[in-house]
Parts: sequence; structure tokens; C-alpha cells
Amino acid sequence: MSLKAGIVGLPNVGKSTLFNAITKKHILAANYPFATIEPNVGVVTVPDTRLAFLENLYVPNSLVPTTFEFTDIAGLVKGASKGEGLGNKFLSHIREVDAIVEVVRCFKNSDITHVEGEINPVRDMDIINVELILADLEIIENRLGKIVKKAETTKDKQSLLEVSALSKGQEALMNNIPLRRVTFTEEELEVLKSFNFITAKPIIYAANVSEDDAVVGSNEYTEEVIEYAKQDNAKVIIMCAKLESELSELDDEDKANFMQEMGLDASGLDKLIRATYDLLGLQTFFTAGKDEVRAWTFTKGMKAPKCAGIIHSDFEKGFIKAEVMSYEDLEQLGDEKAVKEAGKLRLEGKDYIMQDGDICYFRFNV
Repeated sequence: MSLKAGIVGLPNVGKSTLFNAITKKHILAANYPFATIEPNVGVVTVPDTRLAFLENLYVPNSLVPTTFEFTDIAGLVKGASKGEGLGNKFLSHIREVDAIVEVVRCFKNSDITHVEGEINPVRDMDIINVELILADLEIIENRLGKIVKKAETTKDKQSLLEVSALSKGQEALMNNIPLRRVTFTEEELEVLKSFNFITAKPIIYAANVSEDDAVVGSNEYTEEVIEYAKQDNAKVIIMCAKLESELSELDDEDKANFMQEMGLDASGLDKLIRATYDLLGLQTFFTAGKDEVRAWTFTKGMKAPKCAGIIHSDFEKGFIKAEVMSYEDLEQLGDEKAVKEAGKLRLEGKDYIMQDGDICYFRFNV
């Protein structure tokens, strides 16, 4: 799976610090705008406690978790849609991602300059929202200028559908409504897909707080972010990027001890990665045996042959059946033999929709 999430935000809100923590890479993180000029791409491991159980059960030669990509994109500033700062680069890079993680500054620190002066999360989110809306609106207006007359003249069904869908989007954007909040028909969504509209992408907000507020779990600013995010039915993950960056340097044991001392029950970073994975519509199935226990990423709603093809194209071409048991059944019953004896091992065909946590063995013939 090549799906990826893009980390966006104003300059100096903690994007690159967060990216460092996510990928354990040390890219340039500086106290001035545009410290990140080219998008930095990193592969992140998705935390999954199920792997530990499977590893203990099968004792495999190798253990492979599931992953996806995070991209750190240059900080956006007011006027980006008109080319201000690195606006054009920012907008082209963000169009390439599948979901957006917007980092919002919710901490005070006189040593770190805020590009807009004082701390104001709602203003910051509005700046980004407006710039992305203007960028999408420009694309719609340019396209409508080329296609409206043709659609009216030829009465071509597809052209008329495109005009209708774009006009609906235009009206929303002109009223400051991102496209993700607009209800489109399946046919309209298919027409709009090729435009790769930024405001149609799903979004999650990362409220970047101080270390003390990370322990408490909120502050006056995070409440504003949570209220704002309700408009998008979006999740808000409260975390301290600086703290997460420090935690990423520790081994698992030291990390657990440090978190216990801080009074944290879970890493904000793990919560963010997991929430972004879900936001992308991703799920996990497993293959398990003595040679390897491996987690595989698939898109929710995929059928068994397509999932088999993620492992190898021959598996999809020659798909016969999938032997499937659920992780829950295996964990509850203890081993494969008990699962079989309980009648919980199933043979599924080409129309089976894969479920999160399925443990599979694919039968195929090429």
C-alpha cells in the first residue's frame, strides 16, 4: 500500500519536531519559516499489540509490522494560494497525500517565534483553511471556464455531470466550506477524483502542547482546537512534539519507565499514528507461521483476492480460497489446533470482504 499522510501547519508549530519523532530521523528543525523546503518522507511502523501475541505463539524467524508513509511539508503562510512563501510548492506537495495531519501550536514559548505573533489556534487553523479553500477554488473556476460552454452546447452527459459537481463544490468553497464537508453522489465523487482537491482530503488535528500540559491532557488552547475540529468530525490528538521526540530516542524499556514517571498511559505519537492509519481507511490482516509473522495493510472493504495480491500478484491471479481465522478467536482459544477443533477456521471465496485482524493462508494456482 502506498498511502501516505502529510503533516502540515504554519511555520514553527512543531511539524518537523513531530516528524523527527515519527520517523526517528533528524531532519532540519529550525526556529524560522521554511526550515523544511523539500517534503521529507518517512516510513512509520504502526503500533499493534496483536503482533506480540503472535510472535510468542509462533516464535517466527522474522516479525514484520505494518507501515505507511508520513510526509513533512514546508510550513504554509498567509497568501500561500497566491504564491507567498513556499506556497506553490506547499500546495503541490499536499495534493499528493491521501490524508492531512494538521499540527496546531497550543503552547507558549517566548524563545520560539510565532509567525503571526501571539498564540491563537483558531486563527492559525483558519489561515490554513482559507489558503487551501482558495487553492481548490482556483482549480474549479479555471476548469468551469473551459467546460461550461461545451457542456451547454453538446449536452454531453459526462460534461454536464462534471459541471454540476464542480458548481456544487464552488458554491461550498465560496462559503468557506471545505469539500470534505460537502455531500457528493458516487458519480460526482468519481468525476472529482482526478482533481485531487486538498479540502476533500480527510483531516486529523495534532494539538502540540507543552510537556506539563501533555501530562494533564489539555489546556485552554486544546479546547478551542477540539471545538473547531467538530466541523470536520475530525479527531484531535493532544501531544507534546518535543517530549515525543525525546521518547523516540529511548529503547522500549526506558521509554516505558519514563512514561510511567511522567504519568502517561500511552504515547501521544502512538495515538496519532494509529488514528491516522484509521483515518486513511486502513486495516490489517496477518500471515503467521514459523518462518514469518507479518502484518499486511489493506484498505477497508477489500475482498480476499485483492488482499492476496498485496502479498504477490500471482496470489490474486490464481486465487482459489482463503483459509481464515480471526485474531480474537486465536487469542481466546490459544492456538490453531483449538481454533480448528472449535470450527472457527473458515474457507472463504472470492467475494469475502477481509476483516481487520484476519489471519490468512491463501490457496492459489497459477
